Amino acid sequence: MSQRPARVGTPQASDQVFTLPNVISFVRLLGVPVFLYLLLVARADVAAIAVLAVGGTTDWVDGWVARRLRQVSRLGELLDPFVDRLYILATLVAFTVREVVPWQFTAALLAREVLLLGSLGTLRRYGYGPPPVHYVGKTATFLLLAAFPVLLLAKAAPTTVTSAVGWSLAWWGLTLYWVAGAMYVVQAGRLVRAARAR
Repeated sequence: MSQRPARVGTPQASDQVFTLPNVISFVRLLGVPVFLYLLLVARADVAAIAVLAVGGTTDWVDGWVARRLRQVSRLGELLDPFVDRLYILATLVAFTVREVVPWQFTAALLAREVLLLGSLGTLRRYGYGPPPVHYVGKTATFLLLAAFPVLLLAKAAPTTVTSAVGWSLAWWGLTLYWVAGAMYVVQAGRLVRAARAR
């Protein structure tokens, strides 16, 4: 069965690879191993905070540039959420190793990823691509990527304010991350039912 993908291949998306938004996403992708080296090997927490902050604050830049310059591409539609997810997962693993966040927080986020992977696998069996990125998911990603450098700063230089701000962002991000995951599952269920009906 070959259905049109639900997300990949919107009318505005092109087959271009070397666009400015994609270059920005690739640069953000390169920041992941740099961050892991700084945090886990060099133990250069200040530099790691800077890399993480840049990666988090530029999360929206590639999408904004793509829309502004009309350079929306199929590669960009896949690359942007992939880089976001990789940043979150890599940071969680590193933070758990360094005891910046408890393992329960990491497990809660990883469980959501497992749920989403299962939904994506089901959609693929029916010929669908990944569902569109919802604003709830983007908001959750933004909150988590904003929380991580603050939490690392709170670990390096503990203060009540930084800890409170970091964990407020983190818990709101985790909550919305699961809300977005539930929305994706519901959407996937509707697409599967529609495919079976046909």
